[in-house]
Amino acid sequence: MFGNGGAEQAAPRATAVAAQDGGTLARVCAALKRNDVALAYQPVVLAVPGRAPAFYEGLVRIQDEDGRLIPARDFMAAVETTEAGRIIDCRALQLGLQALSRQPALRLAINMSARSIGYPAWRKTLHDGLAADPTVAERLILEITESSAMLMPDQVTAFMADLQSRGIAFALDDFGSGYTAFRYLREFFFDIIKIDGQFIRGIHADADNQVLTRALISIGRHFDMFTVAESVETAEDAHFLQAAGIDCMQGYFFGAPSVSPAWDTLAPQ
Repeated sequence: MFGNGGAEQAAPRATAVAAQDGGTLARVCAALKRNDVALAYQPVVLAVPGRAPAFYEGLVRIQDEDGRLIPARDFMAAVETTEAGRIIDCRALQLGLQALSRQPALRLAINMSARSIGYPAWRKTLHDGLAADPTVAERLILEITESSAMLMPDQVTAFMADLQSRGIAFALDDFGSGYTAFRYLREFFFDIIKIDGQFIRGIHADADNQVLTRALISIGRHFDMFTVAESVETAEDAHFLQAAGIDCMQGYFFGAPSVSPAWDTLAPQ
């Protein structure tokens, strides 16, 4: 009579999670309808003296009815597999292409899901942006997470080969989070790997993560890929990473994401 207690407890939890996701999806759809979407730009700096930005990442934000900017981590899990997720990818790409066109010296990374590869509106957004300003291709970086890339590795490799021939670079986001099979890493030919922040936060005092991160940096070098450490939050971590041979660093120690970056004289669209 007590054997189903776990199931009885799990059912309300599942219902609550579903209700929460449904509420999040509704808020995102409402923001998309109002076109309340923006990019927050965060620098990715070179791990050399001076630490000048090598490029920026445009992180998507939605604005709620109270004017608050909501980061992607608070809604993407609920919308990733829906039409709203594809529309967000389209809007993020459109905003990124506009920023690149406004700023000829800018190099910018934009996140996308592998699910958007076959989405006609996303491909049209990219085609139209490149046709309007062909110079943006060599300054555009498309970021795909490990988990997303492994959903459809064959399609991702073909997609990357096509766009890399046009000058677009690709970054593998959250590298080391546990999804990528090394046989696919050899085939993907990513230009950049971004080491997951779980290995980076507090690395100066974590011997295990030091070993793992050095190994990931070595893998990047072996495959001739540029390495970026995510979530760098302290000077101590930055100094360790620089000594370990990382190419670039990104995190709050170097700058928080901003919808009004210093280099952009135009208000966010």
